Amino acid sequence: MNTFFDDLGDRFAQAAARRGATIEKPAITSEVAQEILELARVAAHTQERRFAPLASYVAGLAVQRLQAGNATPSAEAAAELIREVRTEIEAEAETST
Repeated sequence: MNTFFDDLGDRFAQAAARRGATIEKPAITSEVAQEILELARVAAHTQERRFAPLASYVAGLAVQRLQAGNATPSAEAAAELIREVRTEIEAEAETST
C-alpha cells in the first residue's frame, strides 16, 4: 500500500520472530485501508474519539476470523465485511439524532 505499512508489516514479522514465532508479514490493501479509516471516522464521530483505534483493531480481528473460516479469503471480502458494519453503525447514529 505504501512504505510505512510495508515497513510496519516487516516490523511485526520480525518482532514475532524474536518471540520464536514465524508469521506471514501483515499487509493491507488500499480498499481495506479505506474501509478501516472510514470505520475509525464513524467510531470517533458516533461514540468517542478514543474508540477509533480500538474499532480498527476489532475490525482486524473480525477480518482475521473471516479469513480463517474461508477457503479462499480475499481483500474484497474483508473490505465488504468492514463496510457492512460501518454502514450499520452510521445508520443507527443517524436515526438516533
